[in-house]
Amino acid sequence: MSLVAAARSSDTAFSEIPIIDMSLIYTDDSKARLRLAQEVRDACVNVGFFYVKNHGIPAQLVENFLNESKAFFAQPEATKMQIENKKSPAFKGYHPALSSNNDPNNEGDLHEGFEFGYEPMDTQRNTEGLQNGAMAGANVWPSGFPAFREAALAYYHASIQFGKALFPLFALALELPPDFFEDKTRNSAALMKMLHYPPQTGTVDDRVIGIGAHTDWECFTMLWQQPGIQALQVLNPDGKWIDAPALPGTLVINLGDQLARWTNGIFKSTVHRAVNRSGVERYSSPLFFGTDYDVRLEPISSCVSVERPMQYDVVTAGEYVKSKFQQTYG
Repeated sequence: MSLVAAARSSDTAFSEIPIIDMSLIYTDDSKARLRLAQEVRDACVNVGFFYVKNHGIPAQLVENFLNESKAFFAQPEATKMQIENKKSPAFKGYHPALSSNNDPNNEGDLHEGFEFGYEPMDTQRNTEGLQNGAMAGANVWPSGFPAFREAALAYYHASIQFGKALFPLFALALELPPDFFEDKTRNSAALMKMLHYPPQTGTVDDRVIGIGAHTDWECFTMLWQQPGIQALQVLNPDGKWIDAPALPGTLVINLGDQLARWTNGIFKSTVHRAVNRSGVERYSSPLFFGTDYDVRLEPISSCVSVERPMQYDVVTAGEYVKSKFQQTYG
């Protein structure tokens, strides 16, 4: 079935998020990789979300990052605001609760967070691989928390390795050469956050939730969720919110606007939100993996036809991401 035909048959409302076993993501068996790519394609066309298990990222790395993040978020607000993200041209650093608003119908996102991007692990901090252009800007780290930086970058680099391995699967799913995205993702245009959601109890104004309804902006997001706390919800074509619970040992992968633009809307960038009504604190860590910022987001030719004309204006990835940051943080 062609990609355009697959898009025509993808309007059935999903009721759950598929789980894909990534044990063979690095296999040299071409048939096994094609089978895996087909699973990815089905999830991308029909849902825009899927879980991955057996991804190979050590659990201890995210545990270390979580523990160091708790220590950072426990600092006085005035201390954290010294590295407020609005002081950075690339919006890196700390943002307080209610400073962002992903949904115009919301009154603010009820979480605080810390965001950073590519940086070598070594202390020399060479600039190889750093981004230029619209989203240029170095990371901003809190002073006096060297273990926080170390834990954050250790988990970041392990996640980057797995994220890069997903791109050939997306290419195969689109009937493209497996290296199609290689020259478009050389400089690790990937931003990672640690998010802290305070508990919401009692009567809650629905216009103030953890993160309002939105789509993500990059190619895809890799999300670690704190076990045992339900918050993430995904909107299906019937307008029903489907829970995406934290399944042990998994990450959530959801497609973003860049892949939707690459595929002329055939791969779904699905609306989702986070509502922490658990009564306890919640932490999550998304990695937003995009193409290099100078790459033009032009639709793949096989995703455009007379019956499916181009749906988006062509912009660079950096211009698009920066415009979304400006909308979200004001």
